[in-house]
Amino acid sequence: MTSKFVDIRQARTSLEVHEGQTILDAALAAGIPYPHGCRSGRCGSCKSRLIEGKVELLQHSRFALSEEEKADCLILACRAVPKTDAAVAWLGSDDDDAVTAPRRLDAIVIGLDDLTHDIKLVRIAPADGSPLLFTAGQYAQVGFDGVPARSYSMANRHGDDSLEFHIRKVLGGITSQHVHDALKAGDKVTLEFPLGSSYLRQHHSGPILCIAGGSGLAPIKSIVETALAHGMKQPIHVYFGARGARDLYLVEHFEALADRHNNLSFTAVLSDMQAALHRHGFVTDAVVEDLADFDGWKAYVAGPPPMVDAAMDVVFARGLRPEDMHADVFFTPEEQVAAATVE
Repeated sequence: MTSKFVDIRQARTSLEVHEGQTILDAALAAGIPYPHGCRSGRCGSCKSRLIEGKVELLQHSRFALSEEEKADCLILACRAVPKTDAAVAWLGSDDDDAVTAPRRLDAIVIGLDDLTHDIKLVRIAPADGSPLLFTAGQYAQVGFDGVPARSYSMANRHGDDSLEFHIRKVLGGITSQHVHDALKAGDKVTLEFPLGSSYLRQHHSGPILCIAGGSGLAPIKSIVETALAHGMKQPIHVYFGARGARDLYLVEHFEALADRHNNLSFTAVLSDMQAALHRHGFVTDAVVEDLADFDGWKAYVAGPPPMVDAAMDVVFARGLRPEDMHADVFFTPEEQVAAATVE
């Protein structure tokens, strides 16, 4: 097996990348806090400049990386497989200083509650009481005893003494089945966090669009609560899509937030049934009906791949700049494998 060495300029390190491995996978395996989001070539969060060398770019969305950007030596680290030794630098932002380097720690389950028929709230606290530093919208790799570790987004605000996760029960999912059927308070947990770059950009002063599907409401909750707590006054539009009424949760919580903050609006949309209190149809259709121009906005999207793709189509068609899209794609393990062929 032939390895290549890639110089990660911000990390000031030369990283060994194995044959067939992407730059992002190698960086994350080495503990480098490389900016990223979907890890499937959809969101553009890991967009980087190729300074030296050659890479093969696996299939990716045209929204994440355009032909013009590729001609300008930009790549997606999550889809870039080095063909030679290389040097790269991820694209920075004004909020890079808000991101904490990931670390590993031991933790304990301190609470479990049902949010819906298939989404469970799990509260986890560090075993040693150490501070929990992360940026709203990030996620953790959570390891429960005896089952594979999985990625779940934090739903609470930075600075709390525990982390809140919303874990949906996936048919055939070993880890989610364990969480719903066997996990109990006092169980030991390992955490690697914070991870991901689909986080709140607090330097942004323009309007904000948040679209959540299912348990994708977790990072959106963290982003919205943090934005309000930090006094961000621009309009914040939150759309929450679900199949039916039994799949909705925290609606009263968001409606109460909207009552207290004039700049926040919250809309729940049901795709499979009609209800007097909620919109009907696809959540992206509701966005199209309400909002026409996203130039100068930030968009935060979290949920299953089809919803995220549809949201990208909608907002890019209405003027959102690619660098202003921050997407958190909630893959099942099977979908993560299929994502290797994303176009």
